[in-house]
Amino acid sequence: MTKLSILEYLNRMIKGEITDDIHTHMHYPTQISKTLGINIIEVGLGTATVQINTTKEKHSNQQGTIHGGLLCELADAAIGTAHSTVIPEGETFTSVELKINFYSPVFDNLLTAKASPLHSGKNLSHYVCDIFRSDGKKAAMVTSTVMTLRGDKATGR
Repeated sequence: MTKLSILEYLNRMIKGEITDDIHTHMHYPTQISKTLGINIIEVGLGTATVQINTTKEKHSNQQGTIHGGLLCELADAAIGTAHSTVIPEGETFTSVELKINFYSPVFDNLLTAKASPLHSGKNLSHYVCDIFRSDGKKAAMVTSTVMTLRGDKATGR
């Protein structure tokens, strides 16, 4: 068995190079991402880009636009993926705050969410995530505070 860092594992996953003997200490792809169809398309140290192909039939609200909660989840997935690349095994993390601003409506579209750190601290880190429609127009901007957990606080997560 080969155990990789999160960053190396995700880069290999993106390239389709993960085999049964390769693993890491976190679970990728996540269950929520598999359920919703969110795909990681690029990662770097502290950064991540994810995509989802939205449809009115599957992801819309009562007005027919893509539900804002889905955009929140897309950003949270990008931010969580970005943060997972900077913490070592034995540590974990949780979102403690998430704020979204909506700019452009989304209908059937390929959405791309790009997360990067605004501030990387020992315990609290702040991220920004821009969500773009396929025409390049910004659909939303999300900011989030992520808390790194260590020791007993990280156990069982």
